[in-house]
Amino acid sequence: MEKFNKLTGVAAPLPIINVDTDMIIPKDYLKTIKRTGLGEGLFAEMRFNEDGSENPDFVLNKPAYRKAEILVAGDNFGCGSSREHAPWALLDFGIRCVISTSFADIFYNNCFKNGILPIVVSEDELEKLLDDASRGANATLSVDLEAQEIKGPDGGTISFDIDEFKKHCLLNGLDDIGLTMEKVASIDAFEAELGDRRPWV
Repeated sequence: MEKFNKLTGVAAPLPIINVDTDMIIPKDYLKTIKRTGLGEGLFAEMRFNEDGSENPDFVLNKPAYRKAEILVAGDNFGCGSSREHAPWALLDFGIRCVISTSFADIFYNNCFKNGILPIVVSEDELEKLLDDASRGANATLSVDLEAQEIKGPDGGTISFDIDEFKKHCLLNGLDDIGLTMEKVASIDAFEAELGDRRPWV
């Protein structure tokens, strides 16, 4: 998993509440277990018209936001079914950070397991960030995980809270497999000792 320390990038505003995982990545795209290629299906029902053409009114189709790395979204982001394809699609598109006033628990935890930083802010702070993100090509935010700060284009700073263990995992690029691999020496020693004591196993 790619480490997350500091990120400075274009922030796209998505002021919609209750964006569920089916809106993030529709069920038609769930036939694969690969983490790549899902970016093209991200927000597909909002990004594309019925004939497959792009919806020019959707934020990620606008020239200023096509390379967005940060999403500033409405309350209760990631609700609905627990599909891990949702963070996979965001990451494959290039989104490394999502900011909202609240997240669905399963989606929130899945983000950390896939190298995405979900940040919870107050309603007033979200309004300020949505305003920053609405500036188009100038909608650049800087996120510093170590300092737990978001800096806007005007220099204003917002601090955020995060669980220390989740912060450690993101800073060091550790998903569940990575955390297990940190214990390889202990696992090997245990297996060797078990083999000596119980060779029939």
